[in-house]
Amino acid sequence: MTTQPKRTTRKGFTSMELAMTLPILLLMLFAVFEFSMLFFARGTVVEASRLGARAATHPGTSTEYIEESVRAALGPKLSRNAEVVTEIGTYAGDPVLVVVKVPMRAASPDMLWPIGFGLRDKYLIAETVMQRE
Repeated sequence: MTTQPKRTTRKGFTSMELAMTLPILLLMLFAVFEFSMLFFARGTVVEASRLGARAATHPGTSTEYIEESVRAALGPKLSRNAEVVTEIGTYAGDPVLVVVKVPMRAASPDMLWPIGFGLRDKYLIAETVMQRE
């Protein structure tokens, strides 16, 4: 007669593993989501700065028109809190500068603030310099 070894049951072991790993997985998911939104918004801000600088290179362009073209390229969500700074040279060949500054909180929902990676007082900034025609 052989005796079978006694099996020990590990009740709740799987739920304990889930409870320990789920916060880490959620944190990683939030980080990837927030980074992708900021990366997309950065591309939009850079493109808006380039479009504004292109508009500023033409003779007779006003700063209001440049700001309108930048805000149109940013879209309604990002342009709401955007700051646009332009410096237009007087003569042909002078440099034209367009700086676009958008708060990161306008681009992303700021999901990582509980662990110390908040977006408060952080900005997406793009600066473009071209020559005036």
